[in-house]
Amino acid sequence: MSGSKVYFNQMTLDKYKQQLLADFNSRTNYDQGNFRIPVANQLISLAQLRIGQKVLDIATGTGLVALEAAKIVAPEGEVIGVDMSTGMLHQAKQKMLVQGLKNIEFIEADVEYLNFSDRSFDRILCSLAISYLTNIPAALELWYCFLKPDGIIVFNCLAETAFPPSVLFREVARRYNVKVTNPNEPLGTYNKCQNLLQECGFNDIEVSSEQFGWYYTPDSSSAEDFWRINSMNVFGYQVFQLTPAKLQQCKAEYIAEIQALPTTEQGVWCDVSIFFVVAGK
Repeated sequence: MSGSKVYFNQMTLDKYKQQLLADFNSRTNYDQGNFRIPVANQLISLAQLRIGQKVLDIATGTGLVALEAAKIVAPEGEVIGVDMSTGMLHQAKQKMLVQGLKNIEFIEADVEYLNFSDRSFDRILCSLAISYLTNIPAALELWYCFLKPDGIIVFNCLAETAFPPSVLFREVARRYNVKVTNPNEPLGTYNKCQNLLQECGFNDIEVSSEQFGWYYTPDSSSAEDFWRINSMNVFGYQVFQLTPAKLQQCKAEYIAEIQALPTTEQGVWCDVSIFFVVAGK
């Protein structure tokens, strides 16, 4: 798409990708999260997979989507899962061996620089990863080219207000003049999903929303966990530019505000609203 916004200059991009790799290479318990497996399963259910199809799984991670897709399209179909994280791909390949799957290939590469032939895939899938791309419109245009004429893409993305502890983290960081980008902003509403897909040439666009949230107790332990999750994330590590004293002050302020959140008998609700997008070529 002409005029697609480039979100990073080269120096910032290199630092961003390095931090992204460091983040995901360190995740040894990714599959144990509160919602990742149910979200992956919902995406697969919307993909209309059939025996014999060729599937591309973008930012495949530990293979949650790719491995299940491979089982559905077997024996004639095949799946390619691409990710830049060596650590995540190691987990995916181990699961592939345990499950004895022969129709799946995992490729280590930057998913924003792929060179598959046009009209190669029946389905292109991407679960909980599109927000990490540095140029989402350009990626969608590339996926459009990779699709066969009757192919579809299926991806999911978080609502821009999802994960209130992360919203609060960004607010507190801003008080210390640290700008932390909201990764959910580009596709974080129904209209944004619709409009961007239309601009990239897709049709038959369907956007649905589902809730995958949970209640938590806002005690010191959960507050520390939220601080760690946010500050070590590629969208949050910017707080470490603060002086040690300011960083400790920022952390203390964040933890105090988490602990002060109004609670019910069930705890504090953590909203995880997720959009599922299905679109055709």
